[in-house]
Amino acid sequence: MVILKRSAVVTAAFTLALSLPTAAHAAEQAAAPVPAAPVVPQVLPIGVAVSALPLATEDRTGYQRTSFRHWNSGDIPADGCNTRAEVLLAEAVEYPEIGPGCTLTGGTWWSYYDEREVTPAGALDIDHMVPLAEAWDSGASAWTAARREAYANDQGQATSLVAVTARSNRSKADQDPAEWLPLAPEALCRYGAEWTATKLRWGLAVDEAEQERLLDIAAGCGDTAVEFTPAP
Repeated sequence: MVILKRSAVVTAAFTLALSLPTAAHAAEQAAAPVPAAPVVPQVLPIGVAVSALPLATEDRTGYQRTSFRHWNSGDIPADGCNTRAEVLLAEAVEYPEIGPGCTLTGGTWWSYYDEREVTPAGALDIDHMVPLAEAWDSGASAWTAARREAYANDQGQATSLVAVTARSNRSKADQDPAEWLPLAPEALCRYGAEWTATKLRWGLAVDEAEQERLLDIAAGCGDTAVEFTPAP
């Protein structure tokens, strides 16, 4: 028979009591969610950025514009303005007056596609830099409805949505750079960079003709940088 002295028993009990909270605390730490690392914007030379775009054949099967819900209540639902109005407010050169129901009066905007000063707000369209149909062709057909809505209302990257004249937006329609480019020569490098940034942000592919045209643009815009932040 082994007989423990009282002091040894007390010491063992005390040691066990200390170890239990420590183990529980460790378990809590292991179960606690790890904070997501901050998403850092990436900046690439335009030629490198274009080359980073995945190449794939486009397929428009099943596309409907209603698959991309827009315009929703925007980034600040409490302001009473939808995404369209929030983009107009963000891009205004001269700020408009905001009336009931987020009615915009006055204000001035610059449409860089055709280098025109525009007023009033009703004369502007909010262009999806990469049109909804093109996004569908390039990978969005596999997304959830919620992700397509996030894409269609994306204000997380300023280049995703742009206020331009209704005429230039409707001329562009759902065409990619192989089929349509802005009329203003000074807009070419910016447009190529913003198109590329949007596709990189959302992990969208390009087809061969689109890739070739973007590489042509990049060849003449070597000093242009493409900045994008991967979409959450």
